[in-house]
Amino acid sequence: MSDRPMAQRVPAWQDVTGSSVLIPNRPKGIIHFIGGAFVATAPKYTYRFLLEYLASQGYLVIATPLINTLNHKEMAQEALNRFEQTCDRLYATGQLRKRGLPVYGVGHSLGCKLHLLISSLFSVKRAGNVLMAYNNYPARRSIPFVEQLSLLTEVEFTPSPEQTQDLIANHYGVRRNLLIKFQDDTIDQSLILRPLLEGMFPDWVSFRLLKGTHLTPIAQDIPWEVGQSFSPLDAMAQWVKQGLSRDLKSLTREVAFWLDPTTRL
Repeated sequence: MSDRPMAQRVPAWQDVTGSSVLIPNRPKGIIHFIGGAFVATAPKYTYRFLLEYLASQGYLVIATPLINTLNHKEMAQEALNRFEQTCDRLYATGQLRKRGLPVYGVGHSLGCKLHLLISSLFSVKRAGNVLMAYNNYPARRSIPFVEQLSLLTEVEFTPSPEQTQDLIANHYGVRRNLLIKFQDDTIDQSLILRPLLEGMFPDWVSFRLLKGTHLTPIAQDIPWEVGQSFSPLDAMAQWVKQGLSRDLKSLTREVAFWLDPTTRL
């Protein structure tokens, strides 16, 4: 994929009813973004490059922050409520005028699970979901030191991984899905989710295996300024930066193209 100018100027970030929002001119769709555990409290910083790229492609981005708890059903409900409150405020203030725009869920890691729960437990209309590095491991594997805590009491998420799988199988209603797995991601469970979704929607599930790690979606295209002389440290930094930047840009363009195949990449 070649480097081409972004389709639109990146709009300024706004805080609307507690969500981080990017509003392009004449949006062609709305993205509800939910990030991963611990990095989704400030998505406009941790996922800045990814979200600004999507806004530059004409999508109104609403990133709802997460406060991590063991109750993922409540977290999903809170994320949905925040998203709907933000949409209502944008309509009320005239910042969003066109009704009926397609809504896409975009999630990373735990954010994937929350989008799956939103679309299984609540009455929502989604044009599609983008699920990056899906993770549905039990609490023992997901939370540091929880094994020591569970010596005293059993600790598990609500719903549990097994209950989540059942909810998806019986109630998930979003037909069009993009699953993204990164080659060097050891905690991704997309290969478990993929046959489940394909069994329900055999012609509507796309799967992409991309270079990168579980943390690729939160990578940033940060400039590295070389000193007066090019040192070995500069060489290493440039090499690392080029790899991270290449993986991140590949991800952003893959998502944008799936959302709209007419996107200029």
